[in-house]
Amino acid sequence: MIRFDQVSVTYGDGTAPVVHGVDLTVPEGELVLVVGPSGVGKSTLLGTVSGLVPHFTGGTLHGRVTVDGRDTREHRPRELADVVGTVGQDPLAHFVTDTVEDELAYGMECLGLPLDTMRRRVEETLDLLGLADLRDRPVAALSGGQMQRVAIGSVLTAHPRVLVLDEPTSALDPAAAEEVLAVLQRLVHDLGTTVLMAEHRLERVVQYADQVLLLPAPGAAPVLGEPAEVMALSPVRPPVVALGRLAGWSPLPLSVRDARRRAAGLRERLDSLEPPAERAGAGSPDGSGGEPLAEVSSLSVRRGRTTALEKVDLTVRPGETVALMGRNGAGKSTLLNTLVGMYEPVRGTVRLGGAPGAVPHRTRPSELLRRVGLVPQDPRDLLYADTVAAECAGADRDAGAGAGTCRALVSALLPDVHDGTHPRDLSEGQRLALALAVVLTASPPLLLLDEPTRGLDYAAKERLTGVLRALADEGHAVVLATHDVELAAELARRVVILADGEVVADGPSAEVVTSSPAFAPQTAKVLAPRRWLTVGQVRAALEEAGVGV
Repeated sequence: MIRFDQVSVTYGDGTAPVVHGVDLTVPEGELVLVVGPSGVGKSTLLGTVSGLVPHFTGGTLHGRVTVDGRDTREHRPRELADVVGTVGQDPLAHFVTDTVEDELAYGMECLGLPLDTMRRRVEETLDLLGLADLRDRPVAALSGGQMQRVAIGSVLTAHPRVLVLDEPTSALDPAAAEEVLAVLQRLVHDLGTTVLMAEHRLERVVQYADQVLLLPAPGAAPVLGEPAEVMALSPVRPPVVALGRLAGWSPLPLSVRDARRRAAGLRERLDSLEPPAERAGAGSPDGSGGEPLAEVSSLSVRRGRTTALEKVDLTVRPGETVALMGRNGAGKSTLLNTLVGMYEPVRGTVRLGGAPGAVPHRTRPSELLRRVGLVPQDPRDLLYADTVAAECAGADRDAGAGAGTCRALVSALLPDVHDGTHPRDLSEGQRLALALAVVLTASPPLLLLDEPTRGLDYAAKERLTGVLRALADEGHAVVLATHDVELAAELARRVVILADGEVVADGPSAEVVTSSPAFAPQTAKVLAPRRWLTVGQVRAALEEAGVGV
């Protein structure tokens, strides 16, 4: 269905190609997962299938990409729309109408299909994706999972034979991600649609893949094969695969179910051991003393006619790492934005720092900068310069920091990014890391992050975790809103779960996440009922005890 013939892509004056030597075939009716480190060219490779590369992005495409016999160099994206459907990371950026039904019909209107055909296909798609009850709903009022299903439906009505998805679950809570993946399974198995998907959160998707396409490094030749075989070679791997490698299981497990079937021996070896974090006292959150850096009391916030937060209480002290979790629309981002003064409470209070503290929405931005910093979901909100070097110089000036402070942070998070790179030429994960470095330059006592691992691979996530741990050790408080259960298990000492704007759980990570099937990390599911949260905990305990696996 998709054929790559010696495909390479080079942008601008770059001497090295972003992707190089891609020579393979993607069969019809299979789900192929594209994996690799951040910035390795996954989005570029997907763009060559839809024709966005090079017709929209520019650059030079060498070789040929054919989809259902059509050469994407000779056919622009609009000429491929009946064959290839593309869904990006942010569905809102693709919506052009106001309601679900209109969005499903829009693509067919552009193709000039007859009205009776459009009506039939809209109804079929509503039923296929479970959207019938939402047909008249404004797209802006949908949850994240619903938006992603509508985005998929808007391209499915054109009956494409190929569906290209870039990070389709990156902004979704675990339940919403399962909804989207179930839809993709139906498309592949029931309709024979070919799905080419890039995703960093492999723990969610690798077990569903028919094949995995690995891009191991920028410009390196790709590897296509069976998921377990490719995961054995991949520099990026989900926790369940990492656990299998640690335990020496062969073939490697791809799902929690596979791992649990093989984990009896490992569980026996761990029965007499304790997770290192529990022995260190992780049951009590860090920062039990000291003046609070943030105090939220009986907070209620309205956004338009909707009550986004209701009677929320939260105290954050120096050294704490707190994960805010909950389904899409639970109020996590609203709480973070209220802490930086973007929303005014309708009831309750918010104060930053010790008594008397500062009220965020009444505090000048220059003063607020020294108390709290927010890295938003979309890093482009913070990036305005033409180069990485200019962004860093501006961050140093704004924060009153020494020259090179921001650049050092960028180097720690993104070792291979050059000063002259334009922020728009960075991958989603790289832009987020740059925005984080810009905020960290001011060294705020309270650091807020909204979905900080969106678009980050496991190595980049590990570097981010190291930076945030170091900040907590220095006395900073870190609060992150995240759907990444593996990040929460690795980093957070305390988890707060929101539902419909209210706090429904607040306690030590090991207690909160292991009691929730939706928010439990893979290692906890494999080794339940013991509270082992990460592969790192297992490795450290076995090494310390001298127990082989």
